[in-house]
Amino acid sequence: MKFTILGKTNLKVSRIGFGALPIQRVSVRTAVRILNSAFESGINFFDTARGYSDSEEKLGIAFAGKRHKIIIATKVHGTTKKEVLDLIQISLKQLRTDYIDVLQLHFPRQIPDFDNPDSPYAALKEAQKKGMARFIGITTHRLKDAKKAIKSRIFDTVQYPLSLLSSKKELEIIDICRKCNTGLIAMKPLCGGLLTDIPLAFGFLWQFKNIVPIWGIQRMKELKQIVELSRNPPEIDKELNKKIRQEKQILGSSFCRGCGYCLPCPTEIPIPMAARMRFLLRRAPYKNFLTT
Repeated sequence: MKFTILGKTNLKVSRIGFGALPIQRVSVRTAVRILNSAFESGINFFDTARGYSDSEEKLGIAFAGKRHKIIIATKVHGTTKKEVLDLIQISLKQLRTDYIDVLQLHFPRQIPDFDNPDSPYAALKEAQKKGMARFIGITTHRLKDAKKAIKSRIFDTVQYPLSLLSSKKELEIIDICRKCNTGLIAMKPLCGGLLTDIPLAFGFLWQFKNIVPIWGIQRMKELKQIVELSRNPPEIDKELNKKIRQEKQILGSSFCRGCGYCLPCPTEIPIPMAARMRFLLRRAPYKNFLTT
């Protein structure tokens, strides 16, 4: 397994991260088996969230007795210091640990006021001061917020959607993170399932050594594919660059990330679902889409 340093945290993490959102869809037994297989394959970085139903609990069960050998990143979403601190306590209990390696503020509507003693950021700092969190980070789908968070140098890590569909402006944050020594975690490397050429998507992100993509995994075959790609990563040559251009032509760069920032709709239209259907129809002709 290849490793990288996660910015100023100095944590040595596997270059493929395990995205633990999908394991909420499988049984505890299956989840534990997949998580332990990931660990045995060399993956040591696991990303979850308080909002992923029983995902944290499954990690806690799987890694009981070897907590010190893995790096856990989780996320909390709240608008006040008390709300966030309460959620952190739940996460610690579910994960069966007394500390979180990377504690991330999850999709805030805006970058929190660093000087407000009752802000979610204040909760992260208090958790860090009390030893409940080693490092703190933030996740966002907004490019301007990602850049603001990085340049503030307040957060140790930033998590942002990055993939071969990312625009040039979005890819700029790779160098910004490198210059600011901020750990960069890439969510949605497959754009929520829009990208189906896994080797192509993997190879594109593998070019950037300071990115740690988190691959959502819920099946053993998915884990094996990602691990094998890390052992024999595709080289981005002329042929693969051609495929990348084709993917961008089909899907564009303004794809729906499913962040939900457009909700609630006053007329109750499920906007993210409608947007994603539009991109799926671009990939497959309408008459074929109905029969697949």
